[in-house]
Amino acid sequence: MRAKKRSKLGKWIDQNSYTQQDLVKATKLDKGTISKLCNDSSYIPNGKTIRKIMDVLKKVDKKLKTDDFFDI
Repeated sequence: MRAKKRSKLGKWIDQNSYTQQDLVKATKLDKGTISKLCNDSSYIPNGKTIRKIMDVLKKVDKKLKTDDFFDI
Protein backbone atom coordinates (compact mmCIF):
# COMPACT_ATOMS: atom_id res chain seq x y z
CA MET A 1 0.00 0.00 0.00
CA ARG A 2 1.38 3.41 -0.97
CA ALA A 3 1.55 6.17 1.59
CA LYS A 4 -0.68 9.13 0.84
CA LYS A 5 1.04 12.40 0.05
CA ARG A 6 1.03 15.12 2.71
CA SER A 7 -1.58 17.73 1.75
CA LYS A 8 -1.00 21.45 1.23
CA LEU A 9 -2.58 22.03 4.66
CA GLY A 10 -0.29 19.44 6.24
CA LYS A 11 2.78 21.05 4.67
CA TRP A 12 1.64 24.49 5.88
CA ILE A 13 1.24 23.16 9.43
CA ASP A 14 4.72 21.62 9.28
CA GLN A 15 6.26 24.95 8.22
CA ASN A 16 4.37 27.23 10.61
CA SER A 17 4.84 25.68 14.06
CA TYR A 18 1.13 24.94 14.23
CA THR A 19 -0.14 21.47 15.09
CA GLN A 20 -3.01 19.26 14.06
CA GLN A 21 -4.11 19.37 17.70
CA ASP A 22 -4.21 23.18 17.52
CA LEU A 23 -6.57 22.86 14.53
CA VAL A 24 -8.75 20.33 16.34
CA LYS A 25 -9.16 22.71 19.28
CA ALA A 26 -9.69 25.83 17.16
CA THR A 27 -12.12 24.33 14.64
CA LYS A 28 -13.92 21.83 16.91
CA LEU A 29 -13.53 19.31 14.07
CA ASP A 30 -12.85 15.65 14.80
CA LYS A 31 -9.17 14.71 15.04
CA GLY A 32 -9.71 12.06 12.35
CA THR A 33 -10.99 14.73 9.97
CA ILE A 34 -8.01 16.99 10.68
CA SER A 35 -5.64 14.08 10.22
CA LYS A 36 -7.23 13.24 6.88
CA LEU A 37 -7.07 16.90 5.81
CA CYS A 38 -3.35 17.00 6.61
CA ASN A 39 -2.26 13.59 5.38
CA ASP A 40 -4.42 12.76 2.36
CA SER A 41 -3.85 15.15 -0.52
CA SER A 42 -6.73 13.56 -2.46
CA TYR A 43 -9.33 14.21 0.28
CA ILE A 44 -11.80 16.98 -0.56
CA PRO A 45 -13.74 18.23 2.50
CA ASN A 46 -17.21 19.74 2.38
CA GLY A 47 -17.76 23.50 2.34
CA LYS A 48 -18.56 23.76 6.04
CA THR A 49 -15.29 22.04 6.97
CA ILE A 50 -13.30 24.25 4.60
CA ARG A 51 -14.92 27.35 6.10
CA LYS A 52 -13.99 26.29 9.66
CA ILE A 53 -10.39 25.62 8.64
CA MET A 54 -10.06 28.90 6.74
CA ASP A 55 -11.62 30.95 9.57
CA VAL A 56 -8.88 29.67 11.88
CA LEU A 57 -6.02 29.98 9.38
CA LYS A 58 -6.95 33.55 8.47
CA LYS A 59 -6.46 34.49 12.13
CA VAL A 60 -2.86 33.31 11.72
CA ASP A 61 -2.33 34.93 8.30
CA LYS A 62 -5.00 37.13 6.71
CA LYS A 63 -3.47 36.66 3.24
CA LEU A 64 -4.25 32.92 3.11
CA LYS A 65 -6.84 31.83 0.55
CA THR A 66 -8.92 28.68 0.22
CA ASP A 67 -7.15 27.67 -2.96
CA ASP A 68 -3.79 27.78 -1.10
CA PHE A 69 -4.95 24.54 0.54
CA PHE A 70 -7.86 23.03 -1.39
CA ASP A 71 -8.33 22.30 -5.09
CA ILE A 72 -11.99 23.20 -5.42
